[in-house]
Amino acid sequence: MDEELRQELLARAEEDQRVRRRAAPPKGQYEIRLPDEVAEEWERVHAENTRWLAELVAARGWPGRTVAGEDGAGAAWLLAQHADRDPGLQRTFLEALRGAVAEGEASPANLAYLEDRVRVHDGRPQLYGTQFTVTDGILEPSPVEDPQRLDERRAQAGLDPFAVYEARMRAGRPEED
Repeated sequence: MDEELRQELLARAEEDQRVRRRAAPPKGQYEIRLPDEVAEEWERVHAENTRWLAELVAARGWPGRTVAGEDGAGAAWLLAQHADRDPGLQRTFLEALRGAVAEGEASPANLAYLEDRVRVHDGRPQLYGTQFTVTDGILEPSPVEDPQRLDERRAQAGLDPFAVYEARMRAGRPEED
């Protein structure tokens, strides 16, 4: 394992989460107007992380479990998930992550989230129901392809049933078990 790479990934993911915590809306709300300095920091952190991850993936491929450890591989996914300002690179990350999952080097659940993120940004229905949107202050899942098989796909990816996830999203706790 490349401990230096793992530590860099973890530090970048922590910075990503620190900025997101500053931007989080109060409980029960789903939208907030960010102060300019927070919005600028948000943009800077995500742009730097996207650029850095793109250089890493181009040079070494996806940083999977063997190279970066389980937590480092998860941190790489988080950076890819938040690379929204560069859809082309986000699709590149998705392809690299697909390969890593096929080799047992990354989480199928992480792949499901990134697949949905890219699909929603492309204007296509998501497959796993991981992405929500806010319209007029109301949190709703983005459209889902073949909703009758949603929980089947979620189970195959190692995700909880949609109803459980949706309840956590509405409660503002998407990461809880």
